[in-house]
Amino acid sequence: MFITVQLLHGYQKPLLYAVPNSWHNITNLNGKIVRVPLRNALYPAVVIKQHIAKPLRATYAIKEAVQIEPFPDDAQYHHFLQSVTNYYHVEYYFLLARVRVFLQEDLAKRKRLLKTSTTKKNYEQKKVVLTYEQQNVCDFLLPNITQQKYTPTVLHGVTGSGKTEVYKRLIEHTIAQKKSIILLLPEVTLAQQFTNIMRAELPEAIAISSFHSGTSTSEKRALWKNALEVVPQLIIGVHLPILLPLPHLGLIIIDEEHEAGYQEKKHPKINSKEVALMRAQQYNIPILLGSATPSITSLYNVKTRGWYFFQLKQRFAGNFPNVKTVFLSDKKQRKHFWISTDLYRAIKDRLIKKQQSIIFLNRRGVSFFVQCKSCSFIFECRSCSVSLTLHNFDILTCHYCGYNKRLLPTCPVCTETEFIKKGIGTQKMVTILQKLFPQARIARADIDITSKKKLWQQTVTNFTNGNLDILVGTQSITKGFHFPHVTLVGIIWADLNLHFPHYAASEQTLQQLIQVAGRAGRQSEHSTVIVQAMHNHPIFAYLNEQDYLQFYRKEIESRKSVGYPPYTRLVEIELKHTNEQIIEKESQQIAHALVIQKRTKKLDIHILGPAKPLVHKIQKNHRRTIYIKAPTIETMSIVFNTIDQSHYKSFIFWTPNPTH
Repeated sequence: MFITVQLLHGYQKPLLYAVPNSWHNITNLNGKIVRVPLRNALYPAVVIKQHIAKPLRATYAIKEAVQIEPFPDDAQYHHFLQSVTNYYHVEYYFLLARVRVFLQEDLAKRKRLLKTSTTKKNYEQKKVVLTYEQQNVCDFLLPNITQQKYTPTVLHGVTGSGKTEVYKRLIEHTIAQKKSIILLLPEVTLAQQFTNIMRAELPEAIAISSFHSGTSTSEKRALWKNALEVVPQLIIGVHLPILLPLPHLGLIIIDEEHEAGYQEKKHPKINSKEVALMRAQQYNIPILLGSATPSITSLYNVKTRGWYFFQLKQRFAGNFPNVKTVFLSDKKQRKHFWISTDLYRAIKDRLIKKQQSIIFLNRRGVSFFVQCKSCSFIFECRSCSVSLTLHNFDILTCHYCGYNKRLLPTCPVCTETEFIKKGIGTQKMVTILQKLFPQARIARADIDITSKKKLWQQTVTNFTNGNLDILVGTQSITKGFHFPHVTLVGIIWADLNLHFPHYAASEQTLQQLIQVAGRAGRQSEHSTVIVQAMHNHPIFAYLNEQDYLQFYRKEIESRKSVGYPPYTRLVEIELKHTNEQIIEKESQQIAHALVIQKRTKKLDIHILGPAKPLVHKIQKNHRRTIYIKAPTIETMSIVFNTIDQSHYKSFIFWTPNPTH
């Protein structure tokens, strides 16, 4: 007997191996994880086909597979993975490769690793008495966890309303039922923070694991051992946990469910929230989607698909902040080009009162781009179609591929020594504030800081403990954090992304503004949010959290009038190639082929493109996009399946419901 396998990492072509005699009593090897020899080493692989006789194409010496790896033999789990592969048009082995952790360790080490999956509690906390609104959510979901019933539920809780307390009660109940929980958050830093909170506040008997790009190998092994031994556990992460094989999964929680971060930025752009909904439905279990600003699609599903809806309208402590909008197009409003007089006075007032301020600017670095004053030359990335961003006042960096170079003293075209540095980023904002408030203790929070774990933890600790006066940050600080002494939030450029060419630009901007505004007044009666924008925009009428559902009603009508999601489904087909002429030709060919399929099969679809994206080259790969609109993803999938990708030199990617 022989097997064709696909390595889970590295080598992409299928390989053929002989089955050892000791395996002949196993009737079905398809989908099994095995170890196979290749180039004097052993590699994990998944069996994709089983052969009774030696295939005719096998003309080389065939090695034997070595062993079968422990892996839950769960038909429901494998059916779920197959559904994901069909939806995203990815290979089955790709999903296994993302979550598989191999346990070839001695037993003593396994036991030691298992102990690391829980952390000693930092403090004892009395059980919080739930509010009436919180108890309503629990009273509805607890029986559905016990009875194992698919109940997609949206929890619209304003910032600081105690959504975490609801999560904790549901987790404790699910563990008591000897079932596991998956809790998803949109960023690794949030997942790490939430893991620490859960370990500190839940009973020590509950096994808690994090599973994301920042998780250590030892903790991943401990998590896998629990899964193989069917130990109920809470698993916290961003993308990876939802693909884990958990035999007794009882509940899925998605916090900040509106976040675009649940869709991966690299292909295939799998959306963890969509996959979680697929899994909850197939496993027939409850799924809770929590947010202070629920997505338009989720609210639409409440109205049209029978999803359940609960609200937490009151903050646990403190009141909602007063929100004021200032338009910098009126130069009389400015103390500095980027700081209004109102914001300047408010920061000064907080410094006098020993209170804290958060300044939000969703751009890192110093300036968007650097331009020669004489010939207008702009420093651009050598591999991407973007200008380089100035960092640390002398380093030019590409935010897409990471390329960086030192800023030259003279223009490479005309030797001019003066440059115009346009735009602003968090580094420059810190410098501006240091000049305006020389006595203030100021720190920065963007990906340059949050990616350095110790530095980020130190920054959060210092700000929480009152050792900093002002925190300047990007979206890293807009959610999840509880800073009790913040009474002022200043938003520097609120309309920065409002004109981005995406149908959800208004929704995503408003969600971000409300989230960052929610950092103010968590334990204070008097707090203020000052929203600075270059120009007015309709969404500024909905900046108070209590008005968010009014925005939904306005936005959903707008989407209906132009036929955008959630009234239709949208798919992005992206092509990549290093040769621009090839990709231009092939994108036109594919678009033409799609039009022919539409006419031949009389399908209710709309084809848009091909077109150049705003950033049409990344890491030397040129890009073209084609969008398809249709009532269902299945209709578009039928059309996509007619494309014979082997006929094209370009890489072709399929992304349903793109959020970026």
